[in-house]
Amino acid sequence: MKKVTGIGGIFFKCKDAKGMKEWYGKNLGLPTTDYGATFEWREAEDTSVEGSTTWSTFPEDTKYFAPSTKDFMINYRVVNIEALVEQLKNDGVTILDEIESSDYGKFVHILDPEGNKIELWEG
Repeated sequence: MKKVTGIGGIFFKCKDAKGMKEWYGKNLGLPTTDYGATFEWREAEDTSVEGSTTWSTFPEDTKYFAPSTKDFMINYRVVNIEALVEQLKNDGVTILDEIESSDYGKFVHILDPEGNKIELWEG
């Protein structure tokens, strides 16, 4: 079964999330909005398939990364999130929530062995 197909996003905590977005926009040219920056691309194996990777800052006191105490979270793009979650459960991986569907796709959160929160996304 194909699992991770790429990085869907990189998120990190900042003392001044808005200021950091502005700094990255001004100094590195990231096309930032209130939600960060989105980089659009096409799959190498099938160029008709479009994708995107998100870069975003979060306030230092965000609870979105909990229960992890780390200052970052990586979002991985996956295929067949339901089957993957079942396999992860069978392998003893900590699943933090139920699969959530939204306009952006399906999401679920897990923990790696060192307590890093990971967001899995099927877009």
